[in-house]
Amino acid sequence: MADPDGPWPPDQELLRRHVAGDTEAFGELFRRHRDRLWAVALRTVCDPEEAADALQDAMVSAFRRAADFRGESAVTTWLHRIVVNASLDRLRRRATRPVLSAGDEQAFEALVAQDGDPARTSDTRLDVDAALRMLPAQQRAALVVVDMLGFSVADAAVILDISPGTVKSRCARARARLLPYLAHLRGNRSASESVSPAQGTDS
Repeated sequence: MADPDGPWPPDQELLRRHVAGDTEAFGELFRRHRDRLWAVALRTVCDPEEAADALQDAMVSAFRRAADFRGESAVTTWLHRIVVNASLDRLRRRATRPVLSAGDEQAFEALVAQDGDPARTSDTRLDVDAALRMLPAQQRAALVVVDMLGFSVADAAVILDISPGTVKSRCARARARLLPYLAHLRGNRSASESVSPAQGTDS
């Protein structure tokens, strides 16, 4: 009978079965979280091909390291941490930060200056993607995990392997940097709702 409080079997049980030799358990675990794992990879590296490679690297790593899982956090938190690390590794290998070129940034600013319609989903997504590319990778990862995937600051700290204060600081810096570019998407939301004060130091 299905568990009314969540999927059955639980993630931790699937991981345990995988370690014990169940050849289908890890595939089920991946299918269960695939969309969110793909989202964090794509938003962190801002490139579909690189994101696909990062996600593949991460899942190979998780598959091999499953026996190392100690249950100190949720399985989904553990999986997201591996994906974030793989994504940041991809960015480091490229040796250059994936920011917009001067020409692209001018084109993006011209787009924002237009009287945009937030109902245009594809245009809105393009705006957000372009804006994310302007952030340093560490700030972008924090913003994706907290604001786009909805993890708590405490869970984000585990995923990113930084202190909660640093999570708050990176998110606040990222929001402040994005605000001028995405203000046209905010509708009636006030600036105070989008950019909240945070304590902590960045690194």
